[in-house]
Amino acid sequence: MTRSPCKVHDQVRLQSQDLQALIEALGRHGYKVLGPKASDGAIIYDEVSSAADLPVGWTDEQNGGTYRLLKRQDQAFFGYTVGPHSWKKYLHPADLCLWRANREGPGLQIQDKKPDVPKLAFLGVRACELHAITIQDKVLTQGTFRDPSYHSRRENVFIIAVNCTQPGGTCFCKSMGTGPQVSSGFDLALTEILAKDRHDFLVEVGTVRGAELLQEVPHQKATEDDQRIGAEIVAQAAERMGRHLDTKEIKELFYRSYEHPRWDEVAERCLNCANCTMVCPTCFCTTVEDVTDLAGTQAERWRKWDSCFTTDFSYIHGGSVRASRKSRYRQWLTHKLATWIDQFGSSGCVGCGRCITWCPVAIDLTEEVLAIQLNGSADNAALSAKEEE
Repeated sequence: MTRSPCKVHDQVRLQSQDLQALIEALGRHGYKVLGPKASDGAIIYDEVSSAADLPVGWTDEQNGGTYRLLKRQDQAFFGYTVGPHSWKKYLHPADLCLWRANREGPGLQIQDKKPDVPKLAFLGVRACELHAITIQDKVLTQGTFRDPSYHSRRENVFIIAVNCTQPGGTCFCKSMGTGPQVSSGFDLALTEILAKDRHDFLVEVGTVRGAELLQEVPHQKATEDDQRIGAEIVAQAAERMGRHLDTKEIKELFYRSYEHPRWDEVAERCLNCANCTMVCPTCFCTTVEDVTDLAGTQAERWRKWDSCFTTDFSYIHGGSVRASRKSRYRQWLTHKLATWIDQFGSSGCVGCGRCITWCPVAIDLTEEVLAIQLNGSADNAALSAKEEE
């Protein structure tokens, strides 16, 4: 294999055995490589030291409230969809110490807790997840108030995306316009090509630093046939989505459906466990907790993930603003698909399907939206008929 010069938007071919060389090159540049691993019956994200750590030969089966790993009939490195983890665990950590104070004489000495921010390389970022990172970038770094912790972590990330070749049973990224093919925001993007006579990767260069890194990895220029095969694989994946969501006028639909009876029906099933918000790659709600030691000599302030499904999250003097399960589920889904658009200019949902898979009672976002849409269509039809009379 050669190491021909690369430019942004170039496409090259990488042999499957040279994935190890890519990981090693990232290490030489000081990156801690994070990627998918099969552990405890799920695909999780953790530190990857070699290609052997990847979930080779594993896939996942997903449906409402159902997730399990299965062995594949081949040795695909990325032959799964997404697991319970999202990349926000590294960019927007679940627990973050904001500051620490120590008693010194009659007063306190406050020390800002500056996080140790390593250079991170995300290996295996799907298109939906890449869109989720872009959404959190907008929320946490481009508004009036910038999150310094997120910003410092985000600046040090090298992204190697992977085009989906096998969507899961709860995926609907095509409906949200977020996949299965990555379009921007990556340094390198891989498409795994696995057939009887070949197992390699089509690699698209997204940035200058991606091109520079690729010079250290054996590769060769991709042929037109390579590019055609890669495009066909991704196009086939787009036609095999497990779920579908009609997003036409969806914001207006939710704004006029605040008192829809479907909210009562879903509230009877919802456990308010907050699983959907914990696995969601875009949810960013947090709370702040102050803790002290027993001697009263040290205090710390911690920021922790929270959820709009907890009663304390909307608590103000006198009680919770959203005291019922109905109001909390309505708040989450309406924010995700409607008010988020007014706040940040895009939907808060990327169609990854995690909220469906990891809901203990299998509440399906796409089913809930469809039920409201169908009822709304019936109401509109009845109103039109009445007007004609």
